[in-house]
Amino acid sequence: MTFVVTEACIKCKYTDCVEVCPVDCFHEGPNMLVIDPEECIDCTLCEPECPVEAIVSEDDVPAGQEQFTKLNAELSKGWPVITKAKPAPADADDWKAVKEKLKHLER
Repeated sequence: MTFVVTEACIKCKYTDCVEVCPVDCFHEGPNMLVIDPEECIDCTLCEPECPVEAIVSEDDVPAGQEQFTKLNAELSKGWPVITKAKPAPADADDWKAVKEKLKHLER
């Protein structure tokens, strides 16, 4: 089993989760993070660190967001690994409660 970064991360991209990951499975894109399912060891350390609750177990991906399991696997192949926290985008708090953000995903 692995963890999945879901839609809530788009345009928020808080990086609190990356520093607790013992296997460096997070990858950074232009406006969200993803988890490499091949590297994730299901340790659960990252899940409580996300301030927007964007990280979920693959068994708990919310209805309507199932495509994020595949997106994490796909995008982690091309995006660089991130291991250190960075400041969130200046407008991240403005995006916290926004729903249906997939259209804003930058590849």
